[in-house]
Amino acid sequence: MSAPKRTALVTGSTSGIGLAIARRLAGLGYDVAINSFEPEAAVAPVLGDLQAVSSGRIVYHQADLADEHESYRLSQDVIADLGSLDVLVNNAGIQKVAAVEQLPAADWNRIIAVSLDSAFHTIRGALAGMSERGWGRIINIASAHGLRASPYKSAYVATKHGVVGLTKSVALEVAEKGITVNAICPGYVWTPLVASQVTDQARVHNLSEDDVVRQVILAPQPTRQFVQPEEIAEMAAYLCSDWARSITGTTISIDGGWTAK
Repeated sequence: MSAPKRTALVTGSTSGIGLAIARRLAGLGYDVAINSFEPEAAVAPVLGDLQAVSSGRIVYHQADLADEHESYRLSQDVIADLGSLDVLVNNAGIQKVAAVEQLPAADWNRIIAVSLDSAFHTIRGALAGMSERGWGRIINIASAHGLRASPYKSAYVATKHGVVGLTKSVALEVAEKGITVNAICPGYVWTPLVASQVTDQARVHNLSEDDVVRQVILAPQPTRQFVQPEEIAEMAAYLCSDWARSITGTTISIDGGWTAK
């Protein structure tokens, strides 16, 4: 008997970690919905890339996850489009680096809305179908900052700690329903956003880019190596498998030893 067709939604998935996860699931034959706030025309190259590696359907759903109604509707729209939602990966997130007294309340509110509140709303929209089928996988992309704090990142750290708590609580609620809920906590991951930060930091600190990487950005990460998005994607794929049915309510660090200290 062939394995059942699975469907997945990955939020914030047109670049970086989210795109790597979407690509990995697409390669496994999942029907995959990707998401961003951009119009579909702007992500056409990403859709083409995923369709090239997939034997399933690839669809795009635009949503501003700072809006609670759009976050909840996203799950519902994907279910209507793909017929079900078996795997939910909450990857969308933003941050702003600033001292607490210099962080505008509007930035705090948007970071919390995109990175924490949206996970609550998408989970709320996905659970009924998962419970009815007796199978589901929810993966929340948290951060090493969900387990450790850094200065000048109050909203981001608070959000990622919240994601970890949400993960544990939901996992306990659905533990007997065939649904697992876990958080992956990456350290610094090599993404286009980080690459641009290296250039900016080199200019600010008057250091070479290599020195910025080792002395500034990767200072907390004992391996002094960036995590690659594909490493996160491989872990996500494993958590989606039936072999991972007993892994739930936990945090999985992929951080080069950061949280071992």
